[in-house]
Amino acid sequence: MTMTPPHSTASTPTPSDSPTQGWIHPGSGRRKPPVTPKGRQVDPQAIREVQAALEEAGSGPPDQRDLLIEHLHALQDFYGILIPRHLAALADLARLSLAEVYETATFYAHFQMSRSDDLAPPRATIRVCDGVVCMIQGAEALLRETRANAPADVRVVPAPCMGWCDRAPAAMVGQRHISAATPERLVAAAVEGSTDPIPITFLSLDETRIHGGYLTLQHCLDGRLDREEVVNRVETAGLRGMGGAGFKSGLKWRLVRKQPAPRLMAINADEGEPGTFKDRHHLELDPHRFLEGMLIAAWAVEAEACYIYLRDEYPHLRKVLLREIERVARAGLSPHCRIVLRRGAGAYICGEESAMLESLEGKRGYPRHKPPYPVEVGLFGRPTLIHNVETVYWLRDILERGPDWFARHGRRGRTGLRSFSVSGRVAEPGVKLAPAGITARELIDEYCGGMAPGHTLKAYLPGGASGGLLPARLADEPLDFGTLDPYGCFIGSAAVVVFSEQDSLRAVVRNLLKFFEHESCGQCTPCRVGTEKLVQLTDPPGWDRPLLLELSETMRQASICGLGQAAPNPLLSLLRFFPDE
Repeated sequence: MTMTPPHSTASTPTPSDSPTQGWIHPGSGRRKPPVTPKGRQVDPQAIREVQAALEEAGSGPPDQRDLLIEHLHALQDFYGILIPRHLAALADLARLSLAEVYETATFYAHFQMSRSDDLAPPRATIRVCDGVVCMIQGAEALLRETRANAPADVRVVPAPCMGWCDRAPAAMVGQRHISAATPERLVAAAVEGSTDPIPITFLSLDETRIHGGYLTLQHCLDGRLDREEVVNRVETAGLRGMGGAGFKSGLKWRLVRKQPAPRLMAINADEGEPGTFKDRHHLELDPHRFLEGMLIAAWAVEAEACYIYLRDEYPHLRKVLLREIERVARAGLSPHCRIVLRRGAGAYICGEESAMLESLEGKRGYPRHKPPYPVEVGLFGRPTLIHNVETVYWLRDILERGPDWFARHGRRGRTGLRSFSVSGRVAEPGVKLAPAGITARELIDEYCGGMAPGHTLKAYLPGGASGGLLPARLADEPLDFGTLDPYGCFIGSAAVVVFSEQDSLRAVVRNLLKFFEHESCGQCTPCRVGTEKLVQLTDPPGWDRPLLLELSETMRQASICGLGQAAPNPLLSLLRFFPDE
């Protein structure tokens, strides 16, 4: 019997004979090339389908990295859902790894992902707001009954605050808002296909110019106003950032102007703070006043482009802005600054300025470590001026009427006007233009028609979910930046949510804590784990007060951004002011 030597190749299969992909030839050190390419394969038909969707949306070149979120929106708008083969095709067209596309698509709440290429999209998606204002107006029952009555091919899901707190309970059917929603109206809209945004009425560009609009901008562009004079007027008026931080606008302009060109500007129109809807109000009322103020600010810091980051819950405003921005450009009113409108995708964290910049670059909305600050290293690494919608909304009035006009408004030594988003148990909720330094009680009585019938003031949020919770006995404190610091609270974006004796403050706080848990981006452990633990620890009837205080302090000291730092605020306020609740 003939024996085969141990290392002979006579009976050893060659790599080409081996059924095992990647088999290593003994002693060769070489691996056989795989029969097929690694990773998910790209279907040529899927490539054509993705190209059709991007062309229909006009969302730009597929390989432009910062357009990834726009491309994902285009796919979902066109096909109703994001499916694996389309994401693989998009990754190929964008020259990105599939992991990069998936990590972005799965980060944002508004992207509906399918695990299968064959799964048909729902006929419509109904999002029922479960924000704190909608909660006290019966959102839980609305969600339950809508689910029970909706057809099987209609998707019904809860959603965080949508910015329609003055019309609670609110919901969206596709891209259509339904105010004072009922299960019957929601199901009917889904079944009938009434899912497009409802058009709004506003002053057109021509009407705006007839009434003096864009005249101040024209004076800036033709040299009748110089930059230093404009900056001085803004500083004299005392205009501050209205998005929550309250940073002095004139000082921010000077800091940006000191940086080398090219410079950029970004507008944060992604107001996700529960109880906040003032930016929506201003954009609906007078979008050209906003656009003119934005263009003046861009001119003042010599920004070559301005990016508007618009909340995805405002599709009706997106249609308006897309059309009006084009008209402004055609009228020759923005020769100094290119205007770019981008959609958010359902992420509260992108209200944080650096997370917004990351999202504008087509990535997950992870807050950046600071320093450097955006005025030095911002969008695409360039010095960037970041403003809120309301901040630039006031610029035209300040420059036309003079800084003293704005500064003379105010009570109790405070200056300026504020747009208060007031909701909850008041007779007339809405955006109220009131002087800085007004008290919550004055705001309710003078601007909101008092409390709603049958309700007595018990507590209020002075600055949305993160601004803390104050009792009725502190309703005579002035509302402005820094005035509520002794109570561990702040005005933030001036979202005042009013509660009555009929509301459980424990339930209110639990709702807010769940919101922060849902909206944590997950980047840092103190916030990611801390928000989850706060919800768990407040579930039992008996709360471990020392443990809650210790966890809250850890989150406030160690979290990267304001979300984790402010998330414990409503809980800490409840423990301090309502120990028996």
